[in-house]
Amino acid sequence: MLAGLLLAGCQRQPLPVELSGATMGTSWHVTYLPVANGFEPEAVQAELEALLVAINDSMSTWQTDSEISRFNRSSPGAWVAVSTSFAEVVAEALAIGELSGGAYDVTVGPLVELWGFGPARPRIDVPSAAAIRERQQQVGQQFLELDLEQGRMRRLREVELDLSSIAKGYAVDVLAEALLAQQITDFLVEVGGEMRLSGSSPRGDAWRVAVERPQPGARSVALGIALTDAAVATSGDYRNYFEVDGRRYSHSIDPRSGRPVAHDLVSVTVIAADCMGADAWATALTVLGAEQALALAEDQGLAVYLLRRDGERIVPSYSSAFEPWLEVSTRID
Repeated sequence: MLAGLLLAGCQRQPLPVELSGATMGTSWHVTYLPVANGFEPEAVQAELEALLVAINDSMSTWQTDSEISRFNRSSPGAWVAVSTSFAEVVAEALAIGELSGGAYDVTVGPLVELWGFGPARPRIDVPSAAAIRERQQQVGQQFLELDLEQGRMRRLREVELDLSSIAKGYAVDVLAEALLAQQITDFLVEVGGEMRLSGSSPRGDAWRVAVERPQPGARSVALGIALTDAAVATSGDYRNYFEVDGRRYSHSIDPRSGRPVAHDLVSVTVIAADCMGADAWATALTVLGAEQALALAEDQGLAVYLLRRDGERIVPSYSSAFEPWLEVSTRID
């Protein structure tokens, strides 16, 4: 998803405020229209940055003292107290994992590492079947138990939780709710390409975002969408991959097989009310492939836009819930 918004034509007053920074190994951006008697931009930025720090302190596997890292070090079978926000994100992830039939699994980290898409050095070869089977023993959300009522979790086996496929979307929602609490209703919030939009753009109409055309080595637009009061997330497997003997191995790992996906679906865009769900669903549907993704989207009422590769062509398809967005979109051929 291209994060840039298209500011064509004359801007209305007041002029938009633009804030940005770094978080979660990526960047965040906020554009909003200020309100009368509202906080100064410096105060808004400070609050948003504090919220992002808190999310990192809870959900970053890169921080050894984070809430998630402490949980991943807990003894199997031992209950661990977790924060309400942490439990909320895990509950959403587990629900989507179940609905997707295991295509989405927040314990897939060991397989991601094995295939060279984690923080370690990238692979230059294909792991053996034995190595894949061994890592699969360390994967499975069924070995996580969440007690929402008591605010606690435990591992039934030494699996490790990784919320990177949903945490950015959650962060978008947290920032959006913070702006709404300040009576700011016209805004775009983006973290690592995942977005939530509210009210009107600086032009006075809907915000415009773009679905990127899956094209390695270049950036172009496949579809422009006019959005308001919605969240949007895109997942694709066309930039992060390696090749061995002419075969491409994507960073999108199917937890069920232990291997990178091998179908022709290259991009999934999900529009939803909240970005946390859109973020996780985009990952889940990417793993499933076009046919299963569309079937599940229809079953769950998800607004989904898919791009698959057919030789040299990029072929779009979409769920019925996405059709209303096409009425206010521009397809770029």
